[in-house]
Amino acid sequence: MEPEIIFADSPIAYPDAVAFMEQRVAAIFAGEARECLWFLEHPPLYTGGTSANPADLVQPDRFPVYDTKRGGEYTYHGPGQRVVYIMLDLRKRGRDVKCFVRQAENWIIKTLDDFNIQSHITPGRVGVWVPRPDKGPDMEDKIAAIGMRIRRWVSFHGISINVEPDLSHFGGIVPCGIADQGVTSMVDLGYPVAMAELDKALLDNFEACFPHEAKSGDG
Repeated sequence: MEPEIIFADSPIAYPDAVAFMEQRVAAIFAGEARECLWFLEHPPLYTGGTSANPADLVQPDRFPVYDTKRGGEYTYHGPGQRVVYIMLDLRKRGRDVKCFVRQAENWIIKTLDDFNIQSHITPGRVGVWVPRPDKGPDMEDKIAAIGMRIRRWVSFHGISINVEPDLSHFGGIVPCGIADQGVTSMVDLGYPVAMAELDKALLDNFEACFPHEAKSGDG
């Protein structure tokens, strides 16, 4: 059975999103609900993951700040950024957390490639990056973030892709603890993509990136 696809038609407050995910994950584990992909935007806010360094919260009074039990450090969410919360039953998808994270990374990379945006994973840096030789040798900008949590082999939290957010809002934090690189968006790179176009590409690439019954060690 395919995951239920939900699109939020207005920005979702972060506590409301967490409450929904908590309930849905419990229902998926109990066999009472389908897997779910939730496409949404948040109002401007910062979240801190389990590895967040308080020193990286540069402007704590700028936007609401939420501590969260997902992996990762500080990140920003806001209008113009596509957030997809991924609630999948990994008991049916290989029970391999590292493989699951790779699948999420590949999902973003394949989707961006549909828009001729070449992106990659950089060892030691969480998320998806694009090269920026115009900014200097070895410079790159982050275009997407990944922060997952697994409970009893059901995933929640997920990914965020910068479509056209206000990039100045990232200035209130050190995004993901990386101070020597930048942040970009699809529009900032010169690709005026509508949110609906990105959503379609994500859905088109989903099945290939998240196969059922994935074997341990598969990419």
